[in-house]
Amino acid sequence: MEQSFAGKTAVVTGAASGIGYTVAHHLAERGARIVGVDLGERVVELMAGLPGLGHHGIVRDLTDPAAAGDVFAEIVERVGTPHILVNSAGIALLDPATDVPAERWKATIDVNLSASFYMAQAAGRLMIEAGYGRIVNLASQAAVIGLDQHAAYCASKAAIVGLTHVLSLEWARRGVTVNAVSPTVVETPLGKAAWAGEKGEKAKAEIPVGRFAQPEEVAALIAFLASDAAAMITGENVLIDGGFTTV
Repeated sequence: MEQSFAGKTAVVTGAASGIGYTVAHHLAERGARIVGVDLGERVVELMAGLPGLGHHGIVRDLTDPAAAGDVFAEIVERVGTPHILVNSAGIALLDPATDVPAERWKATIDVNLSASFYMAQAAGRLMIEAGYGRIVNLASQAAVIGLDQHAAYCASKAAIVGLTHVLSLEWARRGVTVNAVSPTVVETPLGKAAWAGEKGEKAKAEIPVGRFAQPEEVAALIAFLASDAAAMITGENVLIDGGFTTV
């Protein structure tokens, strides 16, 4: 049965590109009103162009601890309490562990972990009061395995899974579910560029299904976890990696 998000408001971070934009489009096609948040100014235009009406883009640096509160105050004023939060904003700055500069470590933790926590905290306060909410955090297969030159990235994504466990435990009896999704390499434009050529072919060969994930596949999984059909699922880290972490 096709999922319907009619009457639901979904907040999506990192909505101007990649997985975030695909999630926003996927949910909009199924009736959700989307509030996309991104550092890039294109988010305003891109959200206005989504299927349906009433979508809104907000340009904000979510690593600012005060930003999440401001974002949700604006959302409540415009459309009321949101029903769904998808924390998709993230960066990957790769260095050998011995060479990770402090500023790149801090940037990775600030964007991938701290910004997601600030948004989940601000959303959770509203959702608990409303007695309903769905939060989905983007982690990564890097949350459960080690990857070369990914010290900061793996640490940030493993922390997202730990955070997901705590929030789900604290908020389960308040009608709010919190889950994480952990993809392998996803063929977004950036993913294709980063894993082109021999490097990419070697990585695909190590995945049992023999390919990388498609953005729409990740979006479909997120949509399920954000739906009423997944009301009994909380605190999970769902891997979408073609069996890679089972090998």
